[in-house]
Order: sequence, then structure tokens, then C-alpha cells
Amino acid sequence: MARAASQDGTEILAATPHVREDYPTSADTVEGLVAALESELAAAGIPLEVRTGGEIALDRLAELPPEELARFGLAGNPRYLLVEFPYYGWPLDLAFRLGRLQASGVTPVLAHPERNFEVQEKPELLRPLVESGALVQLTAASLDGRIGRRSRATARALLELALAHLAASDAHAPDVRSIGLSSVASAVGDPELARWLVEGVPRAIVEDGALPARPAKPRRRFSRRR
Repeated sequence: MARAASQDGTEILAATPHVREDYPTSADTVEGLVAALESELAAAGIPLEVRTGGEIALDRLAELPPEELARFGLAGNPRYLLVEFPYYGWPLDLAFRLGRLQASGVTPVLAHPERNFEVQEKPELLRPLVESGALVQLTAASLDGRIGRRSRATARALLELALAHLAASDAHAPDVRSIGLSSVASAVGDPELARWLVEGVPRAIVEDGALPARPAKPRRRFSRRR
């Protein structure tokens, strides 16, 4: 997976294992395994930097102490936390849970909401969360259609509504979703917007810099009829 990511152009990869009841991953485990993986990559001559992280289930946000959550910061940045968005249902206390996270100075990054049935029915549901400061991460396989038509249509709708900010492979294994992100460019159809999704916003998170502004939509050219 690391070799494939590097060959596809990825320079820095965030390891984001599940952190939930059925995967009770600890920050110690993540840090230890990422360090071991970095050593293996160096020995293999693979030019890829791996950062720590985690995909935190909603119910774990209140269960884990703040210092533990900070160690799960996305790409090693404690000011951003990847939060697993449920595939089904809309938690009634979702805004409250995310608001508590933001009150502590952490920006929630919502993982794959385009795969949630309620969001598929009404993408605008995410607008209040985004306007409150949450970021939305789309899965590359949603954008290019590998996960299905509904996820693709919703991912594109969220882009059109300016309710998405970055894209990730969400690869779990070499044979479960390609780890590369080059397919995003052709799927989005706008090179500048694609670069913002896979490079601009992610780099700002990695470097703890200001998030770049979303590229303006290219103007459509209309031909005159003679």
C-alpha cells in the first residue's frame, strides 16, 4: 500500500485506524506501529512519510480523555480530529458532540458523510455543521463511483454545494479501495478544485497553517449562435 501510494504521488499519509467499540485502538498502539512502519519504509527505500491519526466514533468523543484525543489528531495535528460519520441515521446530539469538540479548540473532520443515507437524501443537512466550522472529507472511491451511484451523486452534490473540503482514499487493504488519489482529478473535473481537495487543505492540516480558500468555479464559455 505504501509503495502504491508513493508511486501515485502521495508524499505524506495519515494512518487513521478505527477507534470504536469493536476496534478499541489506543494512541500508544498507533504511535508504536507508525514508528515501526516508518522504519520499514526507510529500509525498503519507499519515500513516504506516515503520520499518526485515528477515525474516532462519535460515542468515543466523550469517553476518551482530552489528552488521548489529542494524540489521535489527524496527521499528528491535535487541532484536527477525524470523526467517523455514521452510515445510517442522524444522531440527534450530533451538533452537540461536535460543538463540545470545537469548544476545546479541535476542528472535527467528518469522514465519508456522503455514504450516510440521510445525507444522500438531503445533502443540505450538513450545511449547519460546516457553517459551524466542521470540515467534510469525501472518500475518493465515492467521487469516482467505485462505491456506487448514490455515494457518487452525493459526493458531487456536496462539492457543488461547497460542503466538502478534502478527499482521502480510506484504503483498508491493498485489495480494498485503491490507496491512490490521482483518480480524484478526473472524477472532479476541475484540476484546481481537485488539487485543493487532495493537496491544499490536507497540507494546511499537516503544517498547521491557514486553510486555503476554495478555488473559484471556472467560468463557463458559451458559443454564440450565428
